[in-house]
Amino acid sequence: QEQLEESGGGLVQAGGSLTLSCAASGRTFSLYEMGWRRQAPGKQREFVASISWSDGRSIYADSVKGRFTISRDKAKNTVYLQMNSLKPEDTAVYYCAAAPTSTWSYDYWGQGTQVTVSS
Repeated sequence: QEQLEESGGGLVQAGGSLTLSCAASGRTFSLYEMGWRRQAPGKQREFVASISWSDGRSIYADSVKGRFTISRDKAKNTVYLQMNSLKPEDTAVYYCAAAPTSTWSYDYWGQGTQVTVSS
């Protein structure tokens, strides 16, 4: 059974930093891409960043570009989201997602981790 396990959320002051981690496990997990989404209270889930598992190319939402960095460790099947210069509007539940090579679709999701940025 493929699973995604997230960690690293918490409470931080505006201007601070946090790093989220997401480890993918499963006997047959062959990854095409991994990414992060977030959902703030009363809002729809939105794209944050994604990374190609094969070549590491990354894409960011305009709202986080220049502040967040997505990276991966292929040996550990883990994706990271380094978040700097955090703003109160970054407060949300952050979800890790994985797209396997079998479907190229985000079929797997983590349970979510809360990030709260205080002003």
